[in-house]
Amino acid sequence: MISRDRIAALRATEEDRFAELHPRSAELADKARGPLLAGVPMPWMTRWPGRFPLFFESASGARLTDVDGLEYVDLCLGDTGAMTGHGLPQVADAIAARARTGITTMLPSADAVWVGEELARRFGLPSWQLAMSATDANRFVLRFARHLTGRPRIAVMDWCYHGTVDETLAVLDGDRVVPRPGALGPQVPVAETTAVVPFNDLDALDRRLAEGDVACLLMEPALTNIGIVLPDPGYLDGVREVTRRHDVLLVIDETHTLCAGPGGATAAWGLEPDFVVVGKPIGGGIPCAAYGMSAAVADRLSGPMLGHEIDVAGVGGTLTGNALALAAIKATLSSFLREEDFAVAIPLAERFTDGVAGVIAEHGLPWHVQRLGCRAEYWFCPPPRDGAAAAAAVDEELEGLLHLWCLNRGVLLTPFHNMALFSPHHTADDVDRHTEVFGEAIRALL
Repeated sequence: MISRDRIAALRATEEDRFAELHPRSAELADKARGPLLAGVPMPWMTRWPGRFPLFFESASGARLTDVDGLEYVDLCLGDTGAMTGHGLPQVADAIAARARTGITTMLPSADAVWVGEELARRFGLPSWQLAMSATDANRFVLRFARHLTGRPRIAVMDWCYHGTVDETLAVLDGDRVVPRPGALGPQVPVAETTAVVPFNDLDALDRRLAEGDVACLLMEPALTNIGIVLPDPGYLDGVREVTRRHDVLLVIDETHTLCAGPGGATAAWGLEPDFVVVGKPIGGGIPCAAYGMSAAVADRLSGPMLGHEIDVAGVGGTLTGNALALAAIKATLSSFLREEDFAVAIPLAERFTDGVAGVIAEHGLPWHVQRLGCRAEYWFCPPPRDGAAAAAAVDEELEGLLHLWCLNRGVLLTPFHNMALFSPHHTADDVDRHTEVFGEAIRALL
């Protein structure tokens, strides 16, 4: 129904508009091309729409202001890293106070006890450890799983994402396990380390785990990085039954699915994992993560964790669990990501879903909008049931235009997909602004 020529023509017009609106960002982008590889601090920052990167000046609550003085409704929120909102006074005060009294000493601070107790209360797993990122936490948990089971492989869902862990950058090509497109320099053929199964396919999971070489299944309870793919009714209960029957540890990565509630999908859906990993949202923007484990797993790990050579076990790092991160986590979890915060954010995501669905229905498009807690996302197809179908549905030309169209009108979406994330700082007017802009884009396309 949508002409590719029309998409290209509108994209060219919007690129010109972007350049006119952002002369200061253009100047900084030009200067950055020399000292910074790809002109940005991290290569994925090139994924934003526009001819050059947008440089930001400040962010507060649900708003972001760029270096040209333009303000945006921020529906990206640092791709979940600022899920609580930006510039939180409680976190800023805690960070400033901690910085003046020592940031890192290789010793625990009193905040560590509070953080461990609060994570146990939220997620229902009794024992916790800290990490610098969810990537690190996942790496450590995979190492623990191989140690506890004596099995060499881990299993993941097709088209999953768990940070930059080598073993997880794998997809299925027919029956073969191959590197995920875009993965650079795998240290070994990924099929040697990893089994991959489709999401929402219990039979495939059962068959693969029956081979007896898998230590753990690492999964999100709903796929998020390839777009939101929700579990079928009963699927997650089936996953737990299959993993237990094959003596495979179940690891739930809640870094993005924390949007389901204060204890993520683990608490909201009554899951019973052996490990839980939670990352960037819990520190209010300070790099940190945590991983929890069941009492049975903690008991089995207590010996190795107290061993004389634990410092060379491949787990941890000098800055891991530093006092600054712990202060930030305590300030964040005591002030945000609470039931009352989700009671504001989730209805906003519902309003977003209804607004986008209304535009789609108005124009008779075969599209869909999906929601998970306070996160929502629209698809240019009916809702996929697995990662491969989601990947096949990606329309980079159309997606790129819609992202740029929204950005040029003061609405910032997550750059990697059509995702909007809501915090208690957003308002109904923010949601309605996106619905208005989205509707304008579709009318221009048709």
